[in-house]
Amino acid sequence: MGDREELGDLVSRLGLWLDEKRFDEARDVLAEDVSASTASGSVSGLDAVVRQARRAHPENVRTQHFITNPLFKVNGDHAAIDANLLVVFAEESRQRFLGERYRLEATRTAEGWRISRVGVDLVWDATRVEQLTGL
Repeated sequence: MGDREELGDLVSRLGLWLDEKRFDEARDVLAEDVSASTASGSVSGLDAVVRQARRAHPENVRTQHFITNPLFKVNGDHAAIDANLLVVFAEESRQRFLGERYRLEATRTAEGWRISRVGVDLVWDATRVEQLTGL
């Protein structure tokens, strides 16, 4: 597999890691020195990023991350990844839909590519489909 295929796989695994709440498997996706800047705040270090992900993706809330149109810029053992992100949070009492832009960075490690930076830019936020369709 080439770098772009491996990075595409990494991005897909990031979404699955969040959706399936595999937080104990963070090292399969994230670098030890990962940092994240999201709507939940800015944190650094693997443990802090995992805590933030757990808070933003509670066990009782189903999520589905659709990550599309990734663009990769590879420079040796570092890569920048921009992608569209649609996230659905499905709680029993409400649904929330977010359109966001991922600004990711990855580092090649001895175990393969790992996410070293997560940046998220909110594009839109809707809590019900009616808000999107005008119904």
